[in-house]
Amino acid sequence: MLFSESFQMALTSLYANKMRSLLTMLGIIIGVGAVIALVSVGMGVRSNVTSSIASLGSNMLIVSPGSSNRGGVRGAAGSMQTLKYDDAKAIQEKIKNIDYVSPSVSSSYQVVYGNNNWNTTVQGVTPEFLQIRSLSVSNGSFISSNDMNKRSRVAVIGTTVASSLFDKENPVGKNIRINNQPYKVIGLLTSKGQSSMGQDQDDMIYVPLTTAQERMLGITYVQSINIQVSDQNRMDQVQAEVETLLRTRHHIVGDKEDDFHVRNLTSLMETVSQSTSMLTLLLGAIAGISLLVGGIGIMNIMMVSVTERTREIGIRKALGATFMNIMTQFLIESMVIGIIGGLIGILAGCLASQIIAKAGHFTTVITMTPILVSFVFSVGIGLFFGIYPARKAARLDPIEALRYE
Repeated sequence: MLFSESFQMALTSLYANKMRSLLTMLGIIIGVGAVIALVSVGMGVRSNVTSSIASLGSNMLIVSPGSSNRGGVRGAAGSMQTLKYDDAKAIQEKIKNIDYVSPSVSSSYQVVYGNNNWNTTVQGVTPEFLQIRSLSVSNGSFISSNDMNKRSRVAVIGTTVASSLFDKENPVGKNIRINNQPYKVIGLLTSKGQSSMGQDQDDMIYVPLTTAQERMLGITYVQSINIQVSDQNRMDQVQAEVETLLRTRHHIVGDKEDDFHVRNLTSLMETVSQSTSMLTLLLGAIAGISLLVGGIGIMNIMMVSVTERTREIGIRKALGATFMNIMTQFLIESMVIGIIGGLIGILAGCLASQIIAKAGHFTTVITMTPILVSFVFSVGIGLFFGIYPARKAARLDPIEALRYE
């Protein structure tokens, strides 16, 4: 009964001073709303980046050539021509815990169909590339082993290339010209959208690796080797085994520098995830400062309330109210400010995150964790900053309080 009456009295007191109560809650509303909105932005950035990296393929290792060094002049990364198709075959045959291996080469070409043309990247790959990069064919088929053996002039295109060359026409079965040579489109890939770096993953044409090497580029080396590891927990182990195997095959001994480089996308994803988590935590902490400011506002208004209600406190004490009765009433009032401010702040934060997402054209992720944490903090701040005014009210001498004017 005491708690219920105190809660009703708190609501009555807040309603009697509506504007003052709203201004007091404003700090809590802004603080809770800012925490939810900024954390949702940080979570959205994390989700976009990790999903973009994941779209490249799961449990992936990418082997690329090192940089050449001639006469003390350092070449660009990947300028060496040391990786061979046989290196990829050796990795597949001699190293365990590997599902797929696909060497690849790529170059840019002007592609022509009828009166339309489009400049895009043409990548020579093996059939295993489909599984490694988590690609899917929406129409037609992907490159086969038979295409590899025959060095067939066939192509699988992305949706961007399809819309640029064929508009709404079905591209499968049509012939396009790459490097002034005819290629038959045998498949259309499902759209994957943009990567985290803004690269259009659908602006791509895939041809058989042997065709790209011999008919298009006239090379015998490969520009990268894509490896899918069967178990994520063995990524580091497989990476070390790949490095050891390639050093042996390339006759690299002692402290001699490797002529290749192995990138671990799982490690990259973990690093990015940690970085974005720190960013999200920092954004939440910055927004949380306004919650403290709101708490100071609560304490300030409660001190004013104690002064205004000094005679009321004296009358209540004269009628038998105890120290705990008075203190409980004022603590409940400060907590009610935190509760109402927190609830309004949650609505404001969710609305703000949606507005930010639409205005900025990117994804925001709203989760229950920041909502619950910010609400608990708003109630806790209301309680914490209400303790001093409540104790001051409870310690008032009833005789002096009744004489107060």
